[in-house]
Amino acid sequence: MVDERDRGARAFAGPSDLHLHSDHSDGTEPPAEVMAAAHREGLRTVALTDHDTTSGWAEAAEAAGSLGMTLIPGMELSARHEWRSVHVLGYLFDPDDPGLRALTDRIRTARLTRARTMADRIGRDYDVTWDDILAQTAEGATVGRPHLADALVARGHVRDRGEAFAGILHPASDYYVSLYAPDPVTAVAAIVGAGGVPIIAHPAGRAGLLPAALTDAMLAAGLAGFELGHRENDEPALSRLRRLVSERDLIATGSSDYHGRGKPNVPGENTTSDDMVARIIARATGSAPVHP
Repeated sequence: MVDERDRGARAFAGPSDLHLHSDHSDGTEPPAEVMAAAHREGLRTVALTDHDTTSGWAEAAEAAGSLGMTLIPGMELSARHEWRSVHVLGYLFDPDDPGLRALTDRIRTARLTRARTMADRIGRDYDVTWDDILAQTAEGATVGRPHLADALVARGHVRDRGEAFAGILHPASDYYVSLYAPDPVTAVAAIVGAGGVPIIAHPAGRAGLLPAALTDAMLAAGLAGFELGHRENDEPALSRLRRLVSERDLIATGSSDYHGRGKPNVPGENTTSDDMVARIIARATGSAPVHP
């Protein structure tokens, strides 16, 4: 990381994509390849936001710097409200904060236990083993459903991840195991407590908006804004969020949610304005951008 005194001393030229994944979670490419893919699309400021881990930060920072890009270190923290998954993007937090680290450690342990249980269930009916699944998992990454999907693809049981998630790995499947995740207010507070800036990812997707009371509670806990630019956001929920962002002067981001071959999303298909990137940096106290 750069010296804290250097936080505001440099310009942050766009375009900026603040939501990309590597094989340290459910992406298909190492962090360096993710940075290269972003650079090929003309991006100049990017955030690596793997699920519940910061293990890809160092590789991403080195690669981004060599390509002349600025890295905004980040993470996508898992949360849950009732039946619904809520993903909280956190930027520029302290990765060694004890509270946030304890939370992510618990989530990653739960992910591993869940994956092993699902693998055992699937293995009763399909020719796939735990070793097959580990073979699809990058060193240091936490095993998750995408890695189970990749093992099923490799074994020829499904054509691609999409088919796996629509069938064998679907929440309605007998093989499915629910995942522990904190409530969204706890997730937001943990990021804020670590000096970071929390943004709700793809907040106007198929499930619709979160309840107003929950949104108010998250804002009271320090929620900074919403990812308004995302291919999964739908109207009219998106219009309502735009009004909320305007009324409360919140941060609005736009991102690709790039996963390599795991999704069709392309780096830079949605971007974040320079002034919003600057607001994130100004608000953060946990860590600093990594400049080339």
